[in-house]
Amino acid sequence: MKARPLSVPGGIGLSLVALVWLAPYAWMVLTSLKSLPEIVAAPLSPFPSTLRLDAYRAAFQSMPLARYVWNTSVMAFGIAALQLLLALPAGYALAKLRFKGRGVAFGLVLATLLVPAQVRFVPTFGLFAELRLTNTFTALVLPFAVSALGTFLVRQALMSVPDALLEAARIDGAGEWTIVYRILPPLLVPTLISLFLFSFVFHWNDYFWPLVMTTDDRVRTLPLGVALLREQGTGVRWHIVMAGNVILSAPVLAIFALAQKRLLHAITASTS
Repeated sequence: MKARPLSVPGGIGLSLVALVWLAPYAWMVLTSLKSLPEIVAAPLSPFPSTLRLDAYRAAFQSMPLARYVWNTSVMAFGIAALQLLLALPAGYALAKLRFKGRGVAFGLVLATLLVPAQVRFVPTFGLFAELRLTNTFTALVLPFAVSALGTFLVRQALMSVPDALLEAARIDGAGEWTIVYRILPPLLVPTLISLFLFSFVFHWNDYFWPLVMTTDDRVRTLPLGVALLREQGTGVRWHIVMAGNVILSAPVLAIFALAQKRLLHAITASTS
């Protein structure tokens, strides 16, 4: 099925919407290229008089950036990978297997989506403190290894997969684990990429849980380091804060751009 060409008014409208979404990020980047006196003298001036990289040098000198990026990458990728690995069999069981209490189990999965994370953090923190796992990657990753949202998304996507396809795989000798991890993933590419993006972006930018579970640079994440930039010195060094936020958001934007191509290709292939 060929895509309909976009009309001129539609293109203009989408361009305006894109500009509205990009304007804050462009302002952040331009502010990071100014000096602090220039920001104070003309805070509403959009363009710097001279492009400066001093804020980025100061940001790199103010925190162990490489360690923070590594810690955040391990946490975000680890959580996203575990959520994908566990959402596949959970969604498959709720969508395609027949067992007593399946509806109740699915209802409990949905009910967990209604519980705020702030309600769970006290008992979870107490458990990891008793196990002496604070300030570890285990404490950062393990509480989010299972995603109710991921289970729901995989289950809903599998409802449209014909049962005859799975029966044919079983007749050919495929076991349940082979079906889950070899046959289903190619059929669920848009769903899995969407889940990966949602999980990675959320946990890459997560501030609350790493703040609770970490106290030193050994496992501290990048959002905490960027937040500390604002607290250093006697005043807010806006150019350095903006440079830190550019560094924080750049990897997420790059990964989203790479994954978006695969996502659009998968969606186009599934609808053609």
